[in-house]
Parts: sequence; C-alpha cells; structure tokens
Amino acid sequence: MNPNAPANRLIDETSPYLLQHAHNPVDWYPWGEEALAKARAADRPILVSIGYSACHWCHVMEHESFEDEQVAHYMNQHYVCVKVDREERPDLDKIYQTAHQLLTQRPGGWPLNVVISPHDFVPFFAGTYFPKQARHGLPGFVEVLERVTDYYTNHKHRLSEHGIAVKNAFSQIEAGSRSHGDVGSEALDHAFGQLSGQYDPVHGGFGSAPKFPHPTNLEVCLRHWARCRGSDPRGLQIVRHTLKSMAEGGIYDQLGGGFCRYSVDDRWTIPHFEKMLYDNAQLLPLLADTWLASGDDIFREIAVATGEWVLRDMQSPDGGYYSTLDADSEGEEGKFYAWSIEELKAELSRDEWSAVEIRYGLRGTPNFEGKWHLNINAPLETVAERCGTDLGRAAALLDTAKEKLLQVRNRRAWPARDEKILSSWNGLMIKGMAHAGRLLERNDFVQSAERAFDFVRDTLWRDKRLSATTRNGTTHLNAYLDDYVFMIDAAMELAQARWRDGDLEFAIELADIVLRRFGDDEYGGFYFTSDDHEKLLHRHKPTQDDAIPSGNGVAALAISRLGHLLSNPEYLGVAERTLSALSASLNQYPAAHGALLLAAEEYLHPPEIFILRGDGSEAADATRLCTQHYAPRRVVLTIPGNAGPLPGILDERAKRAPMTAYVCSGYQCSAPMLSLDELRSYLESDTPQATG
Repeated sequence: MNPNAPANRLIDETSPYLLQHAHNPVDWYPWGEEALAKARAADRPILVSIGYSACHWCHVMEHESFEDEQVAHYMNQHYVCVKVDREERPDLDKIYQTAHQLLTQRPGGWPLNVVISPHDFVPFFAGTYFPKQARHGLPGFVEVLERVTDYYTNHKHRLSEHGIAVKNAFSQIEAGSRSHGDVGSEALDHAFGQLSGQYDPVHGGFGSAPKFPHPTNLEVCLRHWARCRGSDPRGLQIVRHTLKSMAEGGIYDQLGGGFCRYSVDDRWTIPHFEKMLYDNAQLLPLLADTWLASGDDIFREIAVATGEWVLRDMQSPDGGYYSTLDADSEGEEGKFYAWSIEELKAELSRDEWSAVEIRYGLRGTPNFEGKWHLNINAPLETVAERCGTDLGRAAALLDTAKEKLLQVRNRRAWPARDEKILSSWNGLMIKGMAHAGRLLERNDFVQSAERAFDFVRDTLWRDKRLSATTRNGTTHLNAYLDDYVFMIDAAMELAQARWRDGDLEFAIELADIVLRRFGDDEYGGFYFTSDDHEKLLHRHKPTQDDAIPSGNGVAALAISRLGHLLSNPEYLGVAERTLSALSASLNQYPAAHGALLLAAEEYLHPPEIFILRGDGSEAADATRLCTQHYAPRRVVLTIPGNAGPLPGILDERAKRAPMTAYVCSGYQCSAPMLSLDELRSYLESDTPQATG
C-alpha cells in the first residue's frame, strides 16, 4: 500500500483489512447501499472481493493486481468493486463461500472473488486467488474479468434463470434443518469412528496436508475416551499424539508461544504463519483438559505458554482481545520467525548453541526458504546426553537460549496485528482463558478473561443489543449468532472460574435475545443473522463447524447448560428442539458437526451441576476436589455465601455451613452436603458422571 496515493472510500472503515486497500487505485466501496445503488443505476456487475488482514494470498493479490493501475482501470470501468472483511462480515462470507462451492464444485478460501448481479445479488462467477498474469495453470485476473464482462454484456438474459437455480440450491442445502428427528448415542460413536478413520497415526491430526488443528474434533475424541474410560483408550491417544506433535512442530511458536493457523505439510513442520485468536482460544482449554486427563506436563507447559502469549501480545490495554497476527512482515511470509545459523551462533554461548542445535535439529539443509524455522527434533534426554550434562543443565541452557532469541526476535519488524475486537472471537478466548486459568490455577488468566468480558459488556453491548466489532472507539455492525452464543458460553465458563454477581444475569439477557431474534420458530434451531438484520441473498442456519464451532452447536450446549443450572424448562426445550431440527444434517455426517455432537452428548447424558456455597479455604478446597479429574460434563460454581440475589433456582442453594455443596443432574438433586468429607465421599463413590 502506498499511503501517499489518493484514498478511496475505504479510508473511513474500521477494518484493518479494508484500510490496507484504502490507497489502491481500485475505486473500492465497502459493502453497503451506496455501492449497491450505484451498481443498479449503472447496470454494472458487482465484484465482491473478500479476505482478511492476516491472509498471505490476499496480500499477494493486492500487490499484483489491486495496486496495479492498469488492472484497477479495467475494474473501475466495468465493475462496482466492493471489499469485504470476512471477519467483520461473516454473513456475507458464508453466503458467497457457499456460492463458490455451488458454482465451482470446489471448496473456497481467501481471497474470495465473486461477481454478483446488481439486481438480486446472486453470484454468477466465483473464484479465489488469480495472478495478474496467467501462470501455474491459473488464468490472469484481467483475462478472467474480460470473460465475465463479456458474459454479462451478451448473456444477461440468462441471469434471471441462473438466480432462481442458485436460490433453489441454497434452499436445498438448508433442507436438512427443516425436519425433526432423534439424536442418539450412535451418532456419537459414528462420529468417533469417522474421526479415527481420518486420523494420521504417524504424525497426528486428521487427513493430509494442509493440516489444520481441528480442536473441536479433538474434543470429541477426548470426550469419547471419557465416556468409554477403561474400554477404549483411542480417544485420548489421538488427542495426546496430535497435540504433542503440534507442540513439537513448527505450527507452534517455539520461542513466543501460540499456534499458527495450519501446517502446509503432514509433519506440522512449516506453518502458514498467521496466528488467529480463534485457533488459540480453542486449543488453550483443550491443552488444559488434556493435561488433566493424561497427567503429561507437556500439555500444561504449552497451555501456560499459549496463555502468556495471549496476555503479552493479544490483549488490548482496555481488556479486549485483538484478532490476528499477520503471516507476513517486510513483505515476506514467515520472515519474523526464521533464523540463519549465523544469527543463532552470534546470539548464543557455545554451550547454548550446542543444546539448541541438537534440540531443533539444525544440521543439513534449512527447512524454510534457506533459513530455519524451529521445530523440536530431539527430546531433552538426548540433548543432555549429547551435551555431556544432566537434564537440569540441558533445560537451563535451552531456557536461556530461548530468552535471548526471543529478545532478538522482538527487535525485528513485527507482523502487522489486526487490532479490531470481535465479540465472537473474544467470547471464545474468554472461555479459553477462564477454563485454563481455573484448571491450571493461573489467576492472571482468569483476570484476563474478566477484563475482556467487561470490555465486551461495556463497549459492545449497547441498548440491550450486541455489536459485532469495535476498533479505535468505533463500535458497529449488528451482531451475529456466534457473537451472542460464544459470549453466553464464556459467561458460563467465567462463572466457574470465579463467581461475580451480574455475569450470569448478562448471559441470561443474551440468551433471551437469541431466542427472540435468531430462532426459527417453525422448525427449530437458529439463524446466523437476527430477524432485523440486513436482508441478504440467503439467511443461513449454521450446522457444521468450520474454523470455529457451529453457532447452533454452541447455542444448544450453552443454553442447555443454562437451563439445567437455572431449572429453566424453556431453555432446555429450545436446546432439545435445536438438536431435533438439525438431526438430519448431524446424522448424515456426524464428524463435521463437533459442536452439535457435544450438545447432543449433554442432552443424552445431562451435566452434573455442583453448586458450592462458601468462602475462604474450605470453598477453595471443595473446588479443587471437584476439578481434580477430567469431567467434561461437570459444571462447578463456587458462589460466596453473601452473593446474590441469584437468578432462577440458584437462590434456593443457600449456605448452611462453612461450605455447602448441592449436586444436581437432570431433574434429580442430592441432599445438601455440609462438609468436605461428605463431598469427598460423594466424589469417590460410584455416582453418575463423577469421572466422566
């Protein structure tokens, strides 16, 4: 981007992605009535180009085509050009990614470039990245645009019929959410069978390159192990192997913590270097759970390092979490993370270099464009043996080396950080930090989650509605289903980490809006957009997970848990109806519906709700007793004796002793337990869900 070039209409936007294009010679518009009206009046097709700020190939296409005067001239002459940030407008992205798949019979990606009719906004062309000049089997971008222009000019009469066909195809896709059926335990078993069949037993993960973390699928596997403990160890084995391979690979930042978006190879060696808040938000609690389930300290170490990366690099001074770190710096992907042997030797002592060389396998041909991207190649025992020292000394050498290298790296030109704050992704990270903080006893993680939660409530919650995004004091865009339900889920997790009056009430307010504004009253389930949202080509009802969990899955789980906690039959009925409405889609291919599967499991096996009323050390000891084992369907709320008034049936769970424990599952509750010994005996007895 040339900041001295004239600005286009993107200059006043909040999205860093749109601002990256604000000085392009392309006459970009943001999505909105101005652009749509101009296209209708001029009878020009609309070129909608969708991406996000950390996207490497989006940068490449901008530099090659959108910064080029000749390409821009053709675009401006024949199209109304609209730039969309897929993170701010996931509603548009979901519609046009689906359209891309319908039109091309291939999955989409970013940048996504679709050409739509100015009269009904139906796409009649879709593609992803195109080079400026034809190469690698791809046509040149201007060549593509010329063909599309010719089609629009000479075959416009076909667009009406085409539009009907596309809309019918969208309706067929949604047909799976318009019938009612049962969700049984066979769906859970079938999903695990599918996932175990896709599992890579050599390198971990699912499928082949490019290899993504798929944290929801890993959680499904871990929960399978919890349900079948003692009879089927495969679920835990899959999760341990995958997370350990990732933690030792290049998808994990060996110096600074945190995970990149995906690996370009099967072995997790070289990532696509962008770091997304949502990936780390999901991996963080999974790591903590896997540590609890396995007792292997590597998962605790990586969880701690990831949480510390979030605190250091991804939380704003005001409390909200930023969105992404770019893949590129100084115009090169991965430059920030790569090392030459000369750089490493110059910064390290002889002993440190020896340990680093062995640990990261720095011999032979470098693994990334003539330099090294760090991957763990040898265990600590091997480092100690080959360095002629003990384990403690070897670990100390690696620690001091990492600290030195991190300081050097921090002085490099940093990848750009997208500092917009999204309600949905903040909900994911609030849950992740609260959950990890609770299990790892990291109070700073819990405090971080509280600050972010308060930021969302204070900044993005206005006039009893959520907004989707905020940046530099500008808060806007009608929030989506994910924004609401991820924040409900976050509130439930934060209440378990540390009770605060008002947090649960906020979750109830959010849940009531979801039921009123997003629900499908005829069939059940929830739409991605509210009933007063801008009318678009299609009103999507999400069922399958993508990089983040399905909003319907999280809604069914979080609202169900809220219903159990408050003994609210309306919430429980809505969650049950959601699962019933989406059962056809779920049963057809369970492994793609991880979030819905988690909700289905809790519908089939209701959660065990522990309400601990007390203060001080006794309450803390009781909390530790209840959280010392991996028990994914256990909800533990430790509420101070003087808290209140409490919502729903919680107000009846009064403190009757220094520590009073109430335990309910489904519609049955135990008698109040008035001592730690009683609680310990209950947990050690053969009670439902005590360990699963």
